[in-house]
Amino acid sequence: MSNEVHVDRIDSEILFHLSQDGRLTNVELAKRVGLTPPPCLRRVKRLEEIGVITGYRAVIDPEALDRGLEVLIDVEVSATDRKTFEEFEDTVASYEEVIEFRRMFGRPDYFIRVAVADHAAYEAFLTGKLSGLPCVLRLESHLTMKKIKTSP
Repeated sequence: MSNEVHVDRIDSEILFHLSQDGRLTNVELAKRVGLTPPPCLRRVKRLEEIGVITGYRAVIDPEALDRGLEVLIDVEVSATDRKTFEEFEDTVASYEEVIEFRRMFGRPDYFIRVAVADHAAYEAFLTGKLSGLPCVLRLESHLTMKKIKTSP
């Protein structure tokens, strides 16, 4: 049995418009994709039910919340047992500064994206929280010079 999802041209247009503005009314969305509202709504519901559309969210300006400095961090750990990995992951995931956290194949072991107010706040996060964790072997910080493309 295949998990392949079939999305036609109209579904693709619906996804495009909703990704640009998730607050579009069904009437406006239908008009943009060339459908009447009832079949448009059925398509959106189907896309939600099959898991193509997984949710709707607001895009927040980090500057407005005093979290304008984003830092990407490569982390290598010295742990080899599952319990230590899980404790590390639970701890790091609980930090409010962490906005993205991934376990990687190969090196580095983890990729973390943090958002803080400024360089002093980042230093406090790094020295007070992250570098103090017992299994952290190496941290490498990357500061963004310019954002070229981002997706919400």
